[in-house]
Formats: sequence, structure tokens, C-alpha cells
Amino acid sequence: MALFLLRRLLLVGPVLLGVSLVVFAVLHISPGDPAEIMLGPQATHEDITRLRTELGLDEPLPVQYARWMGRVLQGDLGRSLWMKRPVLGEVLRRFQATVVLAASALLLSTLGGIALGVLSAARRNSLLDRLSALASLFGASMPSFWLGIVLMVIFALWLGWLPASGMFAPYGGGGVGDLLSHLVLPTVTLAAASLTIIARLTRSTMLDVLGQDFVRTARAKGVRESFVVVRHALRNALIPTVTVVGVQAGYLLGGAVLTETVFAWPGVGTLMVQGILARDFPLVQGCVLVIALGFVLVNLTVDVLYATLDPRIRRE
Repeated sequence: MALFLLRRLLLVGPVLLGVSLVVFAVLHISPGDPAEIMLGPQATHEDITRLRTELGLDEPLPVQYARWMGRVLQGDLGRSLWMKRPVLGEVLRRFQATVVLAASALLLSTLGGIALGVLSAARRNSLLDRLSALASLFGASMPSFWLGIVLMVIFALWLGWLPASGMFAPYGGGGVGDLLSHLVLPTVTLAAASLTIIARLTRSTMLDVLGQDFVRTARAKGVRESFVVVRHALRNALIPTVTVVGVQAGYLLGGAVLTETVFAWPGVGTLMVQGILARDFPLVQGCVLVIALGFVLVNLTVDVLYATLDPRIRRE
């Protein structure tokens, strides 16, 4: 197990290095000059040149990347050009809100997906199974930003049941109830696609397990059907689902960008969009690195859990 974990840990560095190279290159080759945006349209060429020199933007890109990576290795993600504050502190503060949203969406998609998949497999070709397949088709094909806007219009604008944006009410509150009411719509929006994926995979693996000999033997012995489904079939069908849940956890962290933007959720996604619009290179690079690190750590945890459930994986 130790050797398996060591091999996985050795892959973390190259992945993060590749992410840093890609985001650095994309930001610097895209149009727009941070100095021009910071100084405004009335700035002179001399002012822009002087600010570029102060920010180090006039140096060759390899030099800029090497200097930035040197600071990153020391735990310093730089200073935001837009907010004039250290990037690491701001990103970590916003990352808490992103984790709350992603964890809520993961909990909803996992519990709902497994429950829906088990019921669909236990009642194959029933009305519930057909409705589940139809709902999965819509859930997997709808863009998250479109679904978020639809939910916002229905439940916030028309019915007035839930708040449309933010994490807490601006006029006070701040308690658990206030947070939960603001969390419902973005959580459902973010979890919709993952829930359908987990549900269809669970259904498929459950059908495969329900057709195996040990399940038929349990039924022949007169074991109750609910006991057969939960104790015998579900336990064996969950191993592939664990891997998908881990992958979806990583995608939920990265996919929260659109959902946070739609609902003005104060997380890393909203912060990254603001940094992109302001051409704030250090801020955007820091946001992407933190999200990528979270993605990698989640998948590392899933690999360890999968190896624990199936010892054959450790020998691969």
C-alpha cells in the first residue's frame, strides 16, 4: 500500500507543473494588457511602459514564469494587481465558499444518484426506470448556467421561495438557515449532471450484479428482495461508483465556476472570473493552481480508497 501511495504522490508534481505552464501561457498570449486596464484609457504610453516595468511584464515570458514558480514553491502566489492584496490569502478565503458548494453538490449527487440507480435497477423497465432515464438525459445535456437561470426564475422570481444570489442575505441573518436557503439553488444546479452520471452507472452495475449466481442463490434460499438488493448487490456494485464519485468531486470543484458566476456565490470561481476580466495574472494563476491541487488531492484520496476496497489495484 505504501508503494502504491508513493507512486500516486509522484504524479502530483508533474500534473501541477503542467497546469501551471498551460494557464501561464494562455493568460500571457491572450489579448489585453494588465497595465492598460489598470491605468485606464486616458493613460499615456510612457505611463503604461513604466507600470509594465514595475510589474515585470516587460521581461521575457520564461523569466516571468521562472520567477513566479520560484515564489510558488515558497508558498507565495504573488500579489493581486487588482486588489493589491496577497493572492494566497484571498484565494484560500474564497475557497471555503467553493468547498461548501462543491461538498453540498457532491452529497446530493452521490446520495440521490445511488438511490435513483438502485431503485431503477430493482424495478427494471418500470415507469420509475423510464422516468429516471428521461431525467438523466435532460440532466446530462442541460448546461449548468441555463439550468441555474431557469431555477432562479422559477423559485426566486416567480414563486419567491428561495433567494436568487449570494451566500447570505445582505440585510442581516448570517445563520445556518440563511446559508442553507442560499445554498439550495446553486447546489441543485451544480449537482444535476453528476447525479445523472452516478445514477446511470449505479443502475448499470446493479443490473450486472443482480444477474450473478450468488444473487440468484440468495433469492433461491428465500432471502427478502430488499435484503438481496442492499446487502448483496449494492455492496458489490459500489466499487465502480466510488471511482466515478471521486472524479465528479474534482469536476464539481472546477465546474463551480459557472454556477458561482450565475448565483454570485463568493467562491474561487467568481474570484477567477473577476481576475480574468481585470487581466490579473497572479490572481487567475493562483485560483487555477488551488483548484487543480484540490482536484488532484481528491483523486488521490479516491485512488487510495479504491485500492482499499479492491486490493488487486495495488499490484497494478
